[in-house]
Amino acid sequence: MHLATRIAAFGIVVCSGLGIDAGQGSSTFRFVFTEKPGQYGVGLRVVEQYDPSRTFQLEGGSSEKSAGSGSPRPLQTLVWYPAPSSNNRTMTFGDYEALIKTETSFGKPVEDGKPQKFVESYMEGTKDLAAWAVRDAEMQPGRFPVVIYAPSLNAPATENIELCEYLASQGFVVIASPSMGANSRSMTVDISGANAEAQDITFLLGFAVTLPDTDMSEVAAMGYSWGGMAALFAAARDKRIDALVSLDGSFRYSPDTPQQAGDIHPDRMTIPLLVFSRADETLETWDAMRQDKNRCACAPNVLNEWTHGDLLHVRLLAISHIQFSSLYQRSERFKKEGLHFIPADYSPEDGIASYNWMARYTLEFLNAYLKHDDTAVLFLKRTPTENGVPKHLMALSLRQASPQPGQGNTPVKK
Repeated sequence: MHLATRIAAFGIVVCSGLGIDAGQGSSTFRFVFTEKPGQYGVGLRVVEQYDPSRTFQLEGGSSEKSAGSGSPRPLQTLVWYPAPSSNNRTMTFGDYEALIKTETSFGKPVEDGKPQKFVESYMEGTKDLAAWAVRDAEMQPGRFPVVIYAPSLNAPATENIELCEYLASQGFVVIASPSMGANSRSMTVDISGANAEAQDITFLLGFAVTLPDTDMSEVAAMGYSWGGMAALFAAARDKRIDALVSLDGSFRYSPDTPQQAGDIHPDRMTIPLLVFSRADETLETWDAMRQDKNRCACAPNVLNEWTHGDLLHVRLLAISHIQFSSLYQRSERFKKEGLHFIPADYSPEDGIASYNWMARYTLEFLNAYLKHDDTAVLFLKRTPTENGVPKHLMALSLRQASPQPGQGNTPVKK
């Protein structure tokens, strides 16, 4: 199997069962998101809307299918936004899980097969835990930068609840919809699948324009795993996107996929890129050592080609691919099976710390490039140790953009 396919399909592999001894896990481990909320409360709106430009076939087992062959594409849209602080009841993770049942059917719960069963296996034991968001809370007055989040292969919009709520509390409007294939709920690991999720990002940007609290002059796309591929595609095609965040995005493992698309040219992109990756990387090094690109059978690596936009590469040394999602780290299943995935000599607790630092660096990156915050710029320029990151958890490199006439969005100066 192609490496990118293995990475993108990772969740399905885990879901199928690995025969892992539950005794490998830690009975005391519990995922805790420790980053402090920002100055705002968090609201959540769930908007059920359709993209009439595309057709969709509902695959679920319901006898009353609300979307059939030739029906418009349903996009259950989650919007996290800054809200006034209140004592109103917050969402639970069980409330979030319930949304998955109506992702494509809008009000009529249906079974959509593997995507739902996968999530359910990771939600057990966590449904009663409280989140931060208040459903349909009043909006905080003002306009805020926009972040469009693209989930991993087949995943729901809720796979990184803590990260999305955290950014909303810090003054961002975060919008997400499920990872779905071109014509059905099942995502495919190919150009068609990447294009479909990239189109969803563009559709959500059009929706964001209609919201009264969005500042569309400051927009970022963010994606995890296969969603990182889709976010790259969207950023290359939609000039409204001013910054890109990749959570171990699949384009690192499948550089030929952007090349096959034909219109994705990392060497021409001028927006800033924040990339988080696992420790086991050699891809960029191998690519940089090529003597003759024209004679090499491999495609150019995206990160090495990203020379006209600032590139911040954060290697999280203590976690596996699955730990870039709070859904998985939070689960009882990960508590039992996590040591199978965690890199040698690291602990589940190191994974918690890494996730929290990932959230912090994402916030500072967005503050620097979307809010043009000088304090955030200084944070990104410092070493991880200077920022308080424990030793051996993170390695960081910052490469300044090669200047081009009229280039913007590069506040991190030497």
